[in-house]
Amino acid sequence: MLRKPAALAAALTLLSGAAGMPPALAADAAATPGDATAATRQANEAVLQQLPFNDRQDYEDAQRGWLGTLADSEIRNAQGRVVWNLSDYAFLRADAAPATVNPSLWRQAQLNLKHGLFRVTDRIYQVRGFDLSNMTLIEGDTGLILIDPLLTAETAHAALELYYQHRPRKPVVAVIYTHSHVDHFGGVKGVIREEDVKAGRVKVLAPEGFMEEAVSENIYAGNAMSRRAQYMYGALLPKGPTGQVDAGLGKTVSLGTVTLIAPTDLVRKSGETRTIDGVQIEFQMAPGTEAPAEMLMYFPQWKALCAAEDATHNLHNLYTIRGAQVRDANQWWRALDATLDRYGDRTEVLFAQHHWPKWGQQNIDAFLGRQRDAYKFIHDQSLRLANQGYTMTEIGERVKLPPALAGQWDLRDYYGTVNHNAKAVYQRYLGWYSGNPADLHPLPPEAAAKRYVQYMGGADKVLAQARESYAQGDYRWVAEVVKHVVFADPDNQAARKLEADALEQLGYQAESASWRSAYLMGARELRNGVQRLASTQSASPDMVQAMTDPMFLDYLAVRLNGERAAGRTLKINWVQPDTGKRYALTVENAVFRYKADQQHADAQATLTVPRAVLIGALLGQTTLREAVGAGRAKIEGDPAVLQAWMGMLDNFDPQFEIVAP
Repeated sequence: MLRKPAALAAALTLLSGAAGMPPALAADAAATPGDATAATRQANEAVLQQLPFNDRQDYEDAQRGWLGTLADSEIRNAQGRVVWNLSDYAFLRADAAPATVNPSLWRQAQLNLKHGLFRVTDRIYQVRGFDLSNMTLIEGDTGLILIDPLLTAETAHAALELYYQHRPRKPVVAVIYTHSHVDHFGGVKGVIREEDVKAGRVKVLAPEGFMEEAVSENIYAGNAMSRRAQYMYGALLPKGPTGQVDAGLGKTVSLGTVTLIAPTDLVRKSGETRTIDGVQIEFQMAPGTEAPAEMLMYFPQWKALCAAEDATHNLHNLYTIRGAQVRDANQWWRALDATLDRYGDRTEVLFAQHHWPKWGQQNIDAFLGRQRDAYKFIHDQSLRLANQGYTMTEIGERVKLPPALAGQWDLRDYYGTVNHNAKAVYQRYLGWYSGNPADLHPLPPEAAAKRYVQYMGGADKVLAQARESYAQGDYRWVAEVVKHVVFADPDNQAARKLEADALEQLGYQAESASWRSAYLMGARELRNGVQRLASTQSASPDMVQAMTDPMFLDYLAVRLNGERAAGRTLKINWVQPDTGKRYALTVENAVFRYKADQQHADAQATLTVPRAVLIGALLGQTTLREAVGAGRAKIEGDPAVLQAWMGMLDNFDPQFEIVAP
């Protein structure tokens, strides 16, 4: 994440244990999770009667074609730090789910634990379980075509090396990114070198709009998104029956190095084809579905369809709780309908970039049809209720998939949920406002919390009543009420403990891995404070360097602190000596603006520096003074103006508070 020079490096590198723990965590490091209550046990036992647990087809499909895996399931980075470890999930070998895990989620967690190299069909292989996503390997005539090289370079490299243990060591001739989410491109430098791409020895393909979407999503709101992702994926939670068991879409996110190499070829419309190293590929564009830039692929030589991330073995997200633009359910179902029309009668194997494949035309048609109908049902029913005056929260409670869809394993709430997807449809069309004027300008959480607690008779009275609700198993209400006590007085340990207990039971009951992790992370931080341990920063140096000039300058504008900039007017010229580009930069009215191909006649300072060097200075890899001394930058005019501008740029705390003010 971009920061002022002194702090930039820390924000963009992986946080390590050396950063230490905050006092609250150090003092209470022994706090442990509780057991399932009677209410939670009863809720989870009921799930066993509601779903067809005797259907074992997914277990067979998830194991089909397995060739082998790493002898040691640990993957480390160059410094020896563990970035991926599946041995922590050995507890999932137990057949029966413990009382602290929803049995349906336990089943999905077991399926996602099957890892290694798998043969999908002739010349198509996948490495699964080495990251949140899959890497697909297509054997060309002389080399390999890789689809989606995982989230981080370390896991991608390990996946390719595993393939080479079982198949010929052919060079990689092409990489294809199916879409603009970081777990589908971040490991690219673990499998190819940028110099080989620049020399034309390796092609990189992506859908139109890929770079803008990939970079903007992970930069503009990247700090908030990365922090919230810790809750969604639970990567910092202990692995175990009372902690993280799965992420629904895969095990969890790896903690390695996010990289990026720009595409050399963009696919722009459905029906386009490419022949790469003897492999014929037909593309179907699916923008605005699971990602703003996304495409599916058909391989006619093997009657194989890559569904990217538009059809996986769970209900997906129309809104992802880590935070992102709401996805278009209407566009999504239409894309899957088009997939069925285009490829349904000529597909014998379907694979995606998460989970396991499906084989057989009838099975595939039924699967795609269910997925299509689920997104259309949620879309249409949510709008039906909205047009009857129901609010977002009410719609989330009322929309339920019909039995024919709800009973299908591949539409369960492991990742997205019907509840928050229905709310996403409302948000997409109607926004955050319920229509009730009482909701138009509510007090912020801290101010409201103090008033709520005062109105309810004080913290002690609230906690006494909340404990009675907890004893009755009313955990949602306990969490909703007690959060006000925490926000009114974050040092109230009794309130923090009771809210944590309630969130924990909600996590134990959750079928959604995302919800489980969020509840358990909230409980953990209420008890222990905010951890400062390893996490992957999506706004890595590669991501920042990949920004266009306007994107880079737009992000600097996001970082401008309006209060510190108020009353100041700065005029700076920026000249890029390597490209000849010129920008007039202005701070005025507490806004940072820029104009390309212009220069201020009355500039207070002119900075002549390549963009890469300026980014390096902002990342803490160098300083402008060092760059000037080395002849890589030149400052004309008043250097204090540049210092004043950089002093207006905010620092973003990558570990900000979520469950407390």
